Formats: sequence, structure tokens, C-alpha cells
Amino acid sequence: MRLSRTLTSLTLAAVCLGFAATGAGSISASATERQQYVHPASTATVNVASTSTTKYVFPVDAKNVSWHKTHSGYKATDIFAACGSRVVATTTGVILEVSRVDKYKKGMKDGPYNGGKFVSILGDDGVRYYGSHLKSVTKGIKAGVRVKAGQLVGKVGHTGNASGVCHLHYGISPACAKTGDWKVRRGVVWPYSYLASWRKGNQKSPVAAVKKWNKTHNCKA
Repeated sequence: MRLSRTLTSLTLAAVCLGFAATGAGSISASATERQQYVHPASTATVNVASTSTTKYVFPVDAKNVSWHKTHSGYKATDIFAACGSRVVATTTGVILEVSRVDKYKKGMKDGPYNGGKFVSILGDDGVRYYGSHLKSVTKGIKAGVRVKAGQLVGKVGHTGNASGVCHLHYGISPACAKTGDWKVRRGVVWPYSYLASWRKGNQKSPVAAVKKWNKTHNCKA
């Protein structure tokens, strides 16, 4: 029963966020149909495969999470989980940017403050991984610090333009300017299939997709 109530609350939160994003007077069935609930293969412990040189892990270390295949406006994913859930490094790499202060004000146009508190990581695979709307950033996580796959970097929250719903905005992109290029940083490659792979402990890599996007767009989002 406790699991059922948890899943129900997550579904309601996802629907509320979809309503805020569209501004429509009603919610279409497709908004919830796109949402997928996936449980880890074994336990809540982050599963890191040891057979690959580059290791990937699901970015939210929690039993109950959900995310959409699509995202409004650009290619990213909102991962819904309880506020305070652990946010971990997708792969081993270096911290590029950190925001410990929520500078977003209601009514602001799209811009660099939308994500509230966030962390971006340049993986050793050359791909940038971005997580925002954090409740907090882990002590010691700052630009230039190396992190390992599965290392705690923050907690799920609803800072920035999150419509008051606890979730992790998750984006995959080339590093481009490395800092400040928020339109690219927020996401340019659909993350869904990679998240689905990592959630199961598999190791699908976004490297080829990111290189293909950059070859076509030359870091212009």
C-alpha cells in the first residue's frame, strides 16, 4: 500500500508539472501516458557495471522515480522523485558549473536562472551532464573537482522554475563553452533511452548522439 500511495503522488506531481508547462485549461491523456515508472533490477543501490571502461549510472538514487520520453520546448527529461532523493554523478568526470543559490524569480523569461540550484559535469567520455532544480548541492562539489560515477552531488528539489514540483531536470549536451551556454547545457539530445538503459544497470552511451548533434549544429541551440 505504501508503494501504491508513493506512485500515485508521483503521478499527480507529474501531471501538475505538465499543466504548468503547457498552460492549457486541461491535461491531455498523453501527458501521463508518456510517463514511465521503472524500478531498479535489484535494490536502491546504484548499479555500476564493471565491464565497460566508461561507467554510467542512473542520476537519481531512489526506488521510486518516473520520467517522460519527451520534454516541452527542447530535448531534455524531467525525472520525478521525492524531494531530498539523492542525485549522483552519471559518470566519472569533472565538475564544470555549480549553482548553490536559487536566483530565479517568478515571471522571469527563459534564461540561465530557470534551473535554480544545479550541477553540470563534463564526463570523461566528453559529454556534459546537467541536473537542476536541486534542493541542495553536496558540500565540496565545485568547479574543477573530479567525481566518480555514482558519487553524491546533490538532492532532488524544486528550486528555479520547477512549478513547485520535486524533480530533477536532466540534460545531455556537448560541453561547447563549458560554462554559461545555458541553451545548450539544458539539453540537446533526448535522454530517455539512456536513462532507461542505466536504470537497468546497462551501459548505453550518448557519445555518438552528442557528436552527431554538434556536427550538425556547431554548438548553436
